Amino acid sequence: MKKIAIAMIFAGSSLLMADGAAIFAKCAGCHGQNGEKSALGKSAIIKGEDAAKTVKLLEGYKAGTLNQHGMGALMKGQVASLTDAQIKEVADYIAGLK
Repeated sequence: MKKIAIAMIFAGSSLLMADGAAIFAKCAGCHGQNGEKSALGKSAIIKGEDAAKTVKLLEGYKAGTLNQHGMGALMKGQVASLTDAQIKEVADYIAGLK
């Protein structure tokens, strides 16, 4: 029973990463496959960025209250459909990019 519980925990964490990766796929066009690019030559490089910071930024873009580098409207469109859970998943994924 203990082995099954451990296997389920690992399976769940890999699914979480897969979801974060799937969400990040639409970000890669501007930010690069590994978050290594300055989006449209304006943004900071996001690779390895602290997950809590990313969540806060994405929430600001989603709410329409953040306009860093003049990218507010573009980013609002990108994150408008994301749930809070999806924002957390993609933020965790970005934090893990090396």
